[in-house]
Amino acid sequence: MAKDIDNPCISVCKLSGDLCVSCGRSKEDIKKWKRMKRPEKMAAVQRASERLKGLKKKKG
Repeated sequence: MAKDIDNPCISVCKLSGDLCVSCGRSKEDIKKWKRMKRPEKMAAVQRASERLKGLKKKKG
């Protein structure tokens, strides 16, 4: 069986609208995480990573 995708949560939950500014996931991704299949988790992690990059550019 393929290795499971690590949850990107860093246990510093800070929601801004529908987005956690700590891990980059949407409320919907957070809510559905445990039921997601591996490809869905990979896509959620990719989206979260892109969101975090965008947030860092706005701060910098």
